[in-house]
Amino acid sequence: MFALNDVTKIYAGQPALGPVSLTFPVGRTTVLIGPSGCGKSTLLRLLVGLVKPDDGAVIFDGTPVSPSNARAVRLRTGYVIQDGGLFPHLTARGNVTLMARHLGWDHGRINARLAELAELTRFPLDGLDRFPQQLSGGQRQRVGLMRALMLNPDALLLDEPLGALDPLVRADLQTELRDVFRAVGKTVVLVTHDLGEAAYFADLVVLLRDGRILQQGSASDLWHRPADPFVTRFVQAQRGPEVRDNEP
Repeated sequence: MFALNDVTKIYAGQPALGPVSLTFPVGRTTVLIGPSGCGKSTLLRLLVGLVKPDDGAVIFDGTPVSPSNARAVRLRTGYVIQDGGLFPHLTARGNVTLMARHLGWDHGRINARLAELAELTRFPLDGLDRFPQQLSGGQRQRVGLMRALMLNPDALLLDEPLGALDPLVRADLQTELRDVFRAVGKTVVLVTHDLGEAAYFADLVVLLRDGRILQQGSASDLWHRPADPFVTRFVQAQRGPEVRDNEP
C-alpha cells in the first residue's frame, strides 16, 4: 500500500529521517517503534503527504505522492493522533462527519455510517452530541478513530494514539483497537514508543534510531535475534511484565 524509496527528510539543516527504504504490506499492521526523536512521526507524516521528502519518493498504491495528488491520498488515508486531535468547537458527531459533509454526502448516508462506526468502536450514541471537553480521554480517542474511518479509507495511520491515556484505559483500548483492525482489514501503520504495545498489534515491527531503520521483522526477531547492540539495549530497557506477557 505504501513504500518509501530512499527517502530523506531534513529540518533546519539536520537530517530527521533517512535515507529510508521500506514497504508496508496491504491489509497488515506495521508498527514503527524507537526512542523519541528517531523519526517515527516524521515518517508517518511523509506517508500521508503532510510533509514532502527532500530526496527519494513516497509511493501510495503504486503512485508517487506529489503536491498534485496529496489531497487524494489523504482522502484515502485515515489519520489519528494522540488524544484524537479533535476540534473543540465541534461535537463528537461534528468531528466525525466533518469531511463527509464537506464532500457532500447526504444525511442518510452520513447517519448510517456514523451508526456503524459507533457500534464498531463501542462509542455510546448519547455521547455523539457532546463536545470534546465533555468526553473522557478514551472517548476522545474513539471519536478520533471514527473520524479517521468515516470515509472508509484504504489505510489507517495512527501516531501514538494511546500514549496520553492512563494504564487501565489504555489496556482496554488496546484490545478494542486490535479488534477494530481485524474487523476493518485495513493497511495499518501505528507509531508507538512501547515495545509491549508493538508486539500486541504488529504483523511487522520496524525499529528506528536517528532517522534510520536498525531492524525490521517480528517482535520475536527483536527479542531473540537483535541485529544491532542498540536493539538489545532498547529491548532490555523495556522488558517488564507487559512485554513478557506478549513475548513469543
